[in-house]
Amino acid sequence: MLDADTITPQELAAIIDHTFLKPFGKPSDIEKLCAEARQYQFAMVAINPAEVERCVNLLEGSGVRTGAAIGFPLGQSTSATKAFETRDAIAKGAGEIDMVINVRALQAGDEKLVFGEIYDMAKACREAKVISKVILETCYLTDDEKRNVCRLAVHAGVDFVKTSTGFGTAGATVEDVKLMREAVGPVMGVKPAGGVRTLEAALDMIRAGATRIGTSNGIAIVDALAALRG
Repeated sequence: MLDADTITPQELAAIIDHTFLKPFGKPSDIEKLCAEARQYQFAMVAINPAEVERCVNLLEGSGVRTGAAIGFPLGQSTSATKAFETRDAIAKGAGEIDMVINVRALQAGDEKLVFGEIYDMAKACREAKVISKVILETCYLTDDEKRNVCRLAVHAGVDFVKTSTGFGTAGATVEDVKLMREAVGPVMGVKPAGGVRTLEAALDMIRAGATRIGTSNGIAIVDALAALRG
């Protein structure tokens, strides 16, 4: 894992998911997002599925992946719908998938449904050599529920567990990142997202065990680290 005290601007940029998930905006917003991701060499651009093909074309040859948000932001699509949405995004060139769990099913104790949709997503991603992430939406969950989803994600073979959509009542916290890191162990990725807007916040997340960061403020964060390092 990266050391927050010695991380370089380039290393930090390489673990940032550059995000534009608003349901409104101009085509130039996506063009700008992809141009910035190319310039800073972010890990990927996180966008809604409707923009996948466009981002894949805009990022061709850059090394930056296109990430599709599935079941976003509520997670209340049917499992079959999420499975189709995942495969459709992959077919259109997505290199990463971030899927929101069915929070209500989890709270109702329907572990079979929650595990099934996580497993289907992880399997489709593995077969296509695509990175898989599960979004918990931690602001709605108890600590035991968070641990339970992490356990299911480990069992399903997911690449990352992720705190939040950024559209809930609260975003990522250091405490949740620590809890998730402890729950999944040292190998699986942990991604805080939602409210990570400053360099200090990003470094605190890395210290807590984060290996990827979702933010729409990645440029300011990386530039702040570059200024700090001189």
